Amino acid sequence: MNHKKKDIDKVNSIINNCKKCRLHLTRTNALCGEGNLHARVMLIAQAPGDNEDREGKMFIGPSGKVLDELLIEAGVRRDHLYMTNLIKCRLPEYRKPKQDEIDACCSFLENEIKLVDPEVIVPLGYYATRYFFKRDSLSISMPTSRADFYNLYGRLFLYQNKKVYPLPHPASLLYNMSFRPMTLDKYKKLRVLLQPCKWFFVCPLKRFCDMGKLDQYWINFYCKGDWGSCIRYKMEERGEYHPDWMLPDGTFEETLHELNK
Repeated sequence: MNHKKKDIDKVNSIINNCKKCRLHLTRTNALCGEGNLHARVMLIAQAPGDNEDREGKMFIGPSGKVLDELLIEAGVRRDHLYMTNLIKCRLPEYRKPKQDEIDACCSFLENEIKLVDPEVIVPLGYYATRYFFKRDSLSISMPTSRADFYNLYGRLFLYQNKKVYPLPHPASLLYNMSFRPMTLDKYKKLRVLLQPCKWFFVCPLKRFCDMGKLDQYWINFYCKGDWGSCIRYKMEERGEYHPDWMLPDGTFEETLHELNK
C-alpha cells in the first residue's frame, strides 16, 4: 500500500466516524471521496443524495446518471478523476447546507486536496463554488448574488499553484434540460484540463519563462491549463505561422521579439 493510499484511508476512517455536527444523526453513511488518488482533476460536489447515502458511493443516483452522460460525451472517464463532496453526510429533505455544517466538514475536504494534490479543482454548483471563492483570493471578487455565480461556471481561475474551474452541478439538468447544451460545452473542457498542451515542451513560451523573461501566468493558465483556447495552439494545429513572441491570447510581446534577434 503506497503512502497516499494509507494517508487517505486515515482521513476516511475519521470521516466515517465523525459526529461533529447534527448531520450524523440522520445519515446512513458518511461519504468519503473516491477515484484516482493521482488525479490531475478533482470534482467537488455539495453533498451525497439518498442513493449515495444508502450505498456509500459517489454519484450513483439521478445526478450521477447525468454526470456519467456528460463525462462520456466530454471524452472523460471516471477513473481519470477524484470525486468528493464539500459535506460528507446527506442533507435531510435535500435542504440547503448550513454554514456551521460546512465549517465542521471542510477540514476533511482540505485534507483530501492536500493528499491527492490535484492541479485542477472543479467545484460543482453554488455551495462548492462559493466555498472556494470565500476560501481563496481568486482573480475576481465574490459575486453578490447566487444568480451571479452562474457566470463563473466554465471559467478557469488561478490560485497559487492550483486552478479552479467551477461547473454547474449535473443535478441542475434534472430540473431544466434546456441548459444541457451549454452545460455540456463547459464539461468538455475537462478533457483539456486533464493534461498539459502537447506542444508545451517545445513551445518558445516555456523557454521565455525559464529565462525569467515572461510571467509564469501564461504557462499556468494556458500551457498547463486551458490550452484549448490558446491562439498559438490553434494556429499550430492548423499549420499556420505564428511568431515566437506571440502570446496565447493572440497579442504580441515585443520584448520577446528583441530576444529572438
